Amino acid sequence: MQPQNLLFIMSDEHSAKALGVTGHPVVKTPNLDALAARGTLFSNAYTPSPICVPARAAFATGRHVHDIGAWDNAHPYDGTPPGWGHVLQAAGRPVLSIGKLHYRNEAAPTGFDTQIRPMHVVDGRGDVYGAIKNPMPIRFGGAKFSREIGPGESGYTHYDRAIAEEAARWLTDEAPTADGHWVLFVSFVCPHFPLIAPEPFFALYDPVEMALPKDYRHRPRHPWIEAYAEAQPYDSFFNDEARRVAIASYYGLCSFLDDNIGRVLAALSDAGLAETTRIIYTSDHGESLGARGLWGKSNMYEEAVRVPLVAAGPDIPVGCICDSPASLLDCHPAILEGAGLDTDIALPGRSLWTLGDDPARAVFSEYHASGAVSGCFMLRQGQWKLIHYIGFEPELFDLEADPEERRNLAAGEPAIVARLMATLWEVCDPDEVHHRARASQDALVEAHGGRRAVMRAGAFSGTPAPGDKPVFTV
Repeated sequence: MQPQNLLFIMSDEHSAKALGVTGHPVVKTPNLDALAARGTLFSNAYTPSPICVPARAAFATGRHVHDIGAWDNAHPYDGTPPGWGHVLQAAGRPVLSIGKLHYRNEAAPTGFDTQIRPMHVVDGRGDVYGAIKNPMPIRFGGAKFSREIGPGESGYTHYDRAIAEEAARWLTDEAPTADGHWVLFVSFVCPHFPLIAPEPFFALYDPVEMALPKDYRHRPRHPWIEAYAEAQPYDSFFNDEARRVAIASYYGLCSFLDDNIGRVLAALSDAGLAETTRIIYTSDHGESLGARGLWGKSNMYEEAVRVPLVAAGPDIPVGCICDSPASLLDCHPAILEGAGLDTDIALPGRSLWTLGDDPARAVFSEYHASGAVSGCFMLRQGQWKLIHYIGFEPELFDLEADPEERRNLAAGEPAIVARLMATLWEVCDPDEVHHRARASQDALVEAHGGRRAVMRAGAFSGTPAPGDKPVFTV
């Protein structure tokens, strides 16, 4: 693969299902659809952890969450261990970011020459409240989640417009004169909650016509999920009217994101760089959007753990769909290979450019953060998807026969569960990882004054855009 420029675009909380090119009957994403049409869609891509800070730390380093101790939103990336950005810097390649990073702070050496309008965790600490376990506190911020919906503007929509403007400016004014092949990481926040969509995009979706969430009144749920929902009681604050408005808002934010991406891609083309620049688009995790009575991410169902992943540009197959399971960890070697640099074969990812047709490949995800009563692990291999919960019975889904994950087959398929568990154990010892995560989280809480002190300080719902203040609830 010949070295080329790379424009890497990431969003926050964009479910792979909420994309026109993946077959959604309602969501309008014409720019991303067109990008996929002239490139390759990775149809089975997954996040290494369905929550922001761990997912982004794993993406930066190409390593599993348990390898780097990025357990939750209070364990942000600080440049250790080094990631793909550091390799680019060492090779003298220009590498910069515009927008959300969600790392420790701007001073941390995280692999960028320049950070433009960066967003990092609050006060360099992040969400320490989410590290409290045994027992988990209830996050009453869910009430705010259900109120902040509908047409309008938020700090995030203003921020995303600024990100698009800065990216277009850089591509127009600075990229054409950059010394050497560059990597530009452009990171938007939408469609992350609050589910408030600018009026022209909200107007694309009539709330009355929105279908209610899948299985949102179905009970009982898996016991691990029930424990999570008790600690994060978002759905209890919704009624059906609010659910429909929230869904319309989320779809509006997906179209708003798509429009901002379109502006960036237009600037790339206008600058005469389209023929020498590869483009990758993805998101850090998905969004449940009320399915099973869950909102946000933080679980291993497809809505939350599967992400959109599209690539286009020189040497990338046109109009192709790659069904091989992929991971955000595969972006690390892809970025380096696309820059003409050696990749670290000891890392777990495989370059997107060489995935090929490997439907039996296994990909892995894990979750230890807010609301997790115990460690939660996912393994996807072929048609099968295993969700392993420490201290609870597993879930097993046949995604070919049951893509909506309505039938847990674990009890009737012990041989398949055993085979997938053996593959999971090749990645890690889940019990050891769970205990190590808990010890780290307990130590973090103690370092901030202990459980009572952290709870008195309160929790906030979503890292504010630069210039905005976090709003804490007790």
